[in-house]
Amino acid sequence: MDFFDALNTSSAALSAQRLRMNLISGNLANVNTTRTNQGGPYRRKEAVFAAQPLNQSFKRILADRQNNTISTVKVARVVEDRNPPVLKYDPQHPDADAKGYVAMPNINLMEEMVNMISATRGYEANVTALKAAKDMALKALEIGR
Repeated sequence: MDFFDALNTSSAALSAQRLRMNLISGNLANVNTTRTNQGGPYRRKEAVFAAQPLNQSFKRILADRQNNTISTVKVARVVEDRNPPVLKYDPQHPDADAKGYVAMPNINLMEEMVNMISATRGYEANVTALKAAKDMALKALEIGR
């Protein structure tokens, strides 16, 4: 693993955590959204991460497989929550059904906050790793002085 591999791995992780944070923010912003373009209440979204080989040439991928080297992360897809909406009794709401119930998004605020903290910590850890790689490169350059 060379200097640029460390930078590529950390930058891919930063991008993945940033997308995760954007999805969490969208979930929190739409916690009370009862009407969407697709019909029905907002559905919670979540990123699915997958490992991706760091090197794309066949020769390097083969060598990586033999040496069990590091992979980087990518967002494989964004999935919508398939749990049913929460029914809340509010007969005055414009989206209430004939019985007075409104279909609300199935978003747990505590779960979203925990996910947000986790994404923040992951982002911070990768910033620290990026800074450490940069500091090591600068120290290596000082050897030549």
